[in-house]
Amino acid sequence: MRWIGRCRWVLLSAILLVAPASSLCRSQTAGQGAKSTAANSARPQDAYTLPPAELSKAVSLDRIRDALDFGGSLWNITFLWILLDTGAIAGIEQWTLRVTRRRWLQGLTFFASFLIAVFLAGMPIDWFAQYASRSYGISVQSWTSWLSDEGTSLCLTLLIGVPLLMLFLRIVRRWPRRFWLVAWLVTLPLMAIAVIAEPLVIDPLFNKFEPLEKTDHALVQQLEKVVHRTGINIPPGRMYLMKASAKTNGINAYVTGIGPTKRIVVWDTTADRIPTDQILFIFGHECGHYVLHHIPKGLAISAVCVFFGFWICAAVAVWLLRRRGRRWQIDSLSSPAGFVILLLMLSITGFLFEPAANAVSRHFEHQADIFGQEAIHGIVRNPQKTAVAAFNALGRIWLENPHPNSFVVFWLYNHPSIQQRANFAAHYDPWANGGHGKYFKN
Repeated sequence: MRWIGRCRWVLLSAILLVAPASSLCRSQTAGQGAKSTAANSARPQDAYTLPPAELSKAVSLDRIRDALDFGGSLWNITFLWILLDTGAIAGIEQWTLRVTRRRWLQGLTFFASFLIAVFLAGMPIDWFAQYASRSYGISVQSWTSWLSDEGTSLCLTLLIGVPLLMLFLRIVRRWPRRFWLVAWLVTLPLMAIAVIAEPLVIDPLFNKFEPLEKTDHALVQQLEKVVHRTGINIPPGRMYLMKASAKTNGINAYVTGIGPTKRIVVWDTTADRIPTDQILFIFGHECGHYVLHHIPKGLAISAVCVFFGFWICAAVAVWLLRRRGRRWQIDSLSSPAGFVILLLMLSITGFLFEPAANAVSRHFEHQADIFGQEAIHGIVRNPQKTAVAAFNALGRIWLENPHPNSFVVFWLYNHPSIQQRANFAAHYDPWANGGHGKYFKN
């Protein structure tokens, strides 16, 4: 969601869930944009192609996306280093000590000031991302609406980020040698809470939702066919239409939440602009994440990565404090200013872990693609053509480059490229000669 794209490195790096990065309004279902080589003409075997004019736009936009992704992550790290190296962080801490003698109020004032500074430092990147998205016809969000979302993001940053950072600082003070282990134990339930709460608490702050049955009863009936075939338990009362058209021309459909908060969300742009059979494929893909237990698997993998990530960050932060503490005017990790050293290490670690996290994500997404194509078998006329058409629609609308650079795919893509997905779908026909699918026996 948008607020996470803006604030996730501050809030969630505290629990090492995600790495810092800027994003340029990309679909959750579409593949990520990437740099292109000079040879971008369509190839005979390509299942996803763009006409020359759109291809030129896709190549240019992908270069912007890559610069924002890499540049945003590196700027986050650099800005933290600047705050430490110039003594600005130590200065903020000394100021809070003069303002109040209450320790909890010192922490609140310090972290609020710190998060506001970081937020403002990242706004130019966000502004340019929005400007580019509008220029290429993907975003239709007004600047007033965009500023409102930025303000909401800042409020969430303060309401969630300040208490989180104060909590983890208290852990560092209480367990100076094993704080990373205690922090890891506290992080585990926070990850689950985030997944459960997002559709109820966060999403409605940025977009409007209404029951899908109220606006498109026929689509609900079609989606129920996929629900019945996949076996997931989502009644019509948990199917929603999101008013995405107020902000974007992009299309998407997804399943979100877990347990009692699990629900289907279809963007109104999707319902209005692509055929029903393609919506069913996109929805079948998202159902695959639940049936194949990608959310609990992802949480388990994250838990292991966070364990080692916290351990590494703690060790390096102690070493860094010994080497640079005097210059930075910081004598302990248990001080608010010292805690920023840990945030710096978390930010660096998250950036370096990003390729591994994205590799796991691409694997899950490929499994979901197979599941989605099999889920609509017997419901739509031709699952292969439907899947290929859906990927072409996603690629054209989001201006995805047909031939991305392999290094960018390795580092940035949390989905396989649109070309890879479309090519696989075009050749995936397990039902030929009386066969059956990987996840369905009919």
